Amino acid sequence: MLRIATRESPLALWQAHHVKSLLEQAHLGSVVSLVPMTTQGDQLLDRSLATVGGKGLFVKELEAALLENRADLAVHSMKDVPAQLPEGLTLTTFLTGEDPRDAFVSNHYASLDALPQGAIVGTASLRRQAQLRRLRPDLEIRELRGNVGTRLRRLDEGNFDAILLAQAGLVRLGLGARIRESFAVDRFVPACAQGVIGIECRVGDAVTAARLAPLHDTYSATRLAAERSLNARLGGACTVPVAGHAIITGTQLHLTALVASPDGLDQVRDEISGASVDAAALGQALAERLLDNGARAILAKLGIDA
Repeated sequence: MLRIATRESPLALWQAHHVKSLLEQAHLGSVVSLVPMTTQGDQLLDRSLATVGGKGLFVKELEAALLENRADLAVHSMKDVPAQLPEGLTLTTFLTGEDPRDAFVSNHYASLDALPQGAIVGTASLRRQAQLRRLRPDLEIRELRGNVGTRLRRLDEGNFDAILLAQAGLVRLGLGARIRESFAVDRFVPACAQGVIGIECRVGDAVTAARLAPLHDTYSATRLAAERSLNARLGGACTVPVAGHAIITGTQLHLTALVASPDGLDQVRDEISGASVDAAALGQALAERLLDNGARAILAKLGIDA
């Protein structure tokens, strides 16, 4: 039997059930069960992630379950997974990704450009806030945390004129009709690894790794090698507005990245292309270029030595 550690949010459970279904299809007769749990990131909703420990709060309990052998694998939204994993754990499998773009959701306005001056927009992401402030400095941006359903409910209750969410989560939950605008990557750079589901297990667990092998998508793996390498070099955390998105065409990879100050006033953006087999090196190289062209100064103001 395989045991899947998962958060209890509707989107996390959808992802875990999706992995369960794929495993049962790949290995007929296999028994796969879920081990749901609530993480600190799900509990601490009254403060921004930047002030309570970052996105790693969404995965720590799941990783503890793996290390204590209470589960065999953990299913994650890869944008929530820190660059450094705990000793003894490894990311073995990346599924085919969903659309990585950010989505604009509103009950009254068809697009970001259609929002009136002073409109209230909700998002918890510093990355989204920084890019939004550059595009529309006239808007009022307010903190909005919680699962997808909670955020949509607060929009529907009239607390916001619009909210920003990951398109992937909305589509997976069957809520794609709520999307009014999908931001083009050249206008609004997504989070590193957005839209990809990753699977983590114990180092040396060859049996679980073998069962997961049929689920692995090489496109996602190559894309994430570039994006996570970039993010790691830039000290990627939710305290730093870092964005990165890779596209692979044939044997070539094109990576777009951005580093911004939380207020959005300072932004450094660049792109790089090269052979996809060098994905991680391309991510590292682009990070170094960003640092040399102003990102190092931005990070220094945030107390990060790069």
